[in-house]
Amino acid sequence: MSKTEHISLTPGQVQSFIGDGFVKIENAFSADLAKQGRDELWADIGLSPDEPEKWNQPVIRVGSKSSLPFIEAANTPQLHKAYDQLVGAGRWLAPKSLGTFPIRFPSPVSPGDDGWHVDVSFGTGHPDFMEWRANVKSSGRALLMLFLFSDVGPDDAPTKIRKGSHAVIAPELLPYGEAGATLRQLSANGYASTEGCDVELATGAAGTVYLCHPFLVHAAQPHRGRRPRFMAQPPLLPKGEFDPTLPPSPVQVAIRQACGLTF
Repeated sequence: MSKTEHISLTPGQVQSFIGDGFVKIENAFSADLAKQGRDELWADIGLSPDEPEKWNQPVIRVGSKSSLPFIEAANTPQLHKAYDQLVGAGRWLAPKSLGTFPIRFPSPVSPGDDGWHVDVSFGTGHPDFMEWRANVKSSGRALLMLFLFSDVGPDDAPTKIRKGSHAVIAPELLPYGEAGATLRQLSANGYASTEGCDVELATGAAGTVYLCHPFLVHAAQPHRGRRPRFMAQPPLLPKGEFDPTLPPSPVQVAIRQACGLTF
């Protein structure tokens, strides 16, 4: 079977997503699109891959990118099928951009942003980002996604993922109801409840995408390699709020199993 034909996640991959909180998709977009994206990002930050003496910061952030290479990377047939399988057909919005991009450079200096956390999804108009919120229905976010635009090995600051941590966070969100918990509330104990989770590194070749449950606990880390790491970490946005009349998606199944819910 050719790569163009084999675009569906296997039943095992879907079950792994429910249990572990993520699935790794190799060759989700082409190496050529990845290079086009890197070239644009190099131009955006005013640096060059051929002048490492000018890489003076451990991380430089670029916001949302909506040019063609990024839109095409986020909307390949393989990814659209995976979105359908994990979130539900017709329940997500096709990405019109990708971002943000924390571009990480080899550096002995701490990046200062490498703490464990969950990405919150609504209330983002509040000026204090620690007051941004998440609720047990994951309002405002269908998936957390990691798009690798460069090859990422173990020394290249791969994102650290706590496997199964989404199933710990879901019941912690349940008592907060629709209003949800703030990032400050979620982070109060430093995510100690997930310390026993095994850690996976989000490594892979350029063109790899990790599709993650919205409640997955993850963290950045310092770059100990030689070449900068280019990665986008966008959300997949839901088309609407949770609809109890529809069959539960794998994202919702994971929440229901963790919380013992019947919705």
